Amino acid sequence: MSQLFPFRALRPAPATAARVASVPYDVVNTEEARALAAKEPLSFLRVTRSEVDLPADTNPYDDRVYAQAVTNFTALKAAAPMVTDDAPSLYFYRLTMGAHVQIGLAGCFSVDEYDRGLIKKHEKTRKDKEDDRTRHITELRAQTGVVFLTYRESADVNAIANRVVAGAPLYRFTANDQISHELWRVTGADAAALVAAFAKLPALYIADGHHRAASASRAQTALKGSGESKTFIAVAFPDTQMLILPYNRVVKDLAGQTPDQFLSALKARVKVSPGSPVPPKAGTVSMFFGGAWHFIELPRAAPGTPRDESLDVAVLQSAVLEPVLKVGDPRSDKRIDFVGGARGTAELEKLVTSGKAAVAFSLVPTTIDDLMTIADAGGIMPPKSTWFEPKLRDGLLVHVI
Repeated sequence: MSQLFPFRALRPAPATAARVASVPYDVVNTEEARALAAKEPLSFLRVTRSEVDLPADTNPYDDRVYAQAVTNFTALKAAAPMVTDDAPSLYFYRLTMGAHVQIGLAGCFSVDEYDRGLIKKHEKTRKDKEDDRTRHITELRAQTGVVFLTYRESADVNAIANRVVAGAPLYRFTANDQISHELWRVTGADAAALVAAFAKLPALYIADGHHRAASASRAQTALKGSGESKTFIAVAFPDTQMLILPYNRVVKDLAGQTPDQFLSALKARVKVSPGSPVPPKAGTVSMFFGGAWHFIELPRAAPGTPRDESLDVAVLQSAVLEPVLKVGDPRSDKRIDFVGGARGTAELEKLVTSGKAAVAFSLVPTTIDDLMTIADAGGIMPPKSTWFEPKLRDGLLVHVI
């Protein structure tokens, strides 16, 4: 059973929705957020990354940042303006990126089910990031970041979605990255039918937003379960519509080796051959090094190896990054960085040729079946295993708690 709750969304007036909507807070750094917010006074980044309105040297976890978030949130509600729907509702959210289309259902979901593992996760979280978003929620008394969920496709949900999105949306705009965002409000019998359809789903899975979900749970505890804090806002998409792009790796140096020493050490462990930027199949990784692309054939996992340990990202770490390049825990090692597939392999070449990295690795994307299978088994995927695209926008739906 998966509990779904309609809620009274706080949302921008249709005329300003495109101006308010912003990229998720965690896909940009402070400098990037500052540049984006400078172009748009109504940008929701002023709420989610409020340090953009403070001096450049401000620590993002400074008390002033959270106070500024409250000030900016109050101002934005008046300036946009933002309005609260008159009755609890659900919302269909359609994303279109080129030929790819996906339709998710936005609503609120149970913190208790998350705590009990019925809403399944596949990543570890970091305490500092949890601390940040938990305080952000409790200071604003609102969940401003939307969790991205997936579930095994439901014919009942699809039928309602197809009927609702045939009508006129509340919002329709194309963002500056050429991704189209559309939103429809669902009430009455359709909302009740969706609640019933979700109750038949055996499980929900966090695709993206582990820190948002964990912070919603901690905020509920901090607020002693008051108001709407027993639920968290999310958009749930069917698994058949999910698009996962590669999450590539770059390493900043060769761990004290010369280029020839590195290649010799690498070839002693794996087969290396001339290649291209995109690996042809799982088990093969493309490597940019010495001004050229190479293919690396990863060793095959032994029969019976857990799925999380046999992913290409895991085998690359255990067979190449750790023993050859001395990269330790990829969650904390400062010598490794991660490049989401949306930036493409040209970004990998740029980082290496500019000297910002010594070597780059392009991978075949992890699959949604990998994610669900690992989550069902209670496993944890390696860090930065999945890059979901297109991204939801912050600011279109806010859950006031």
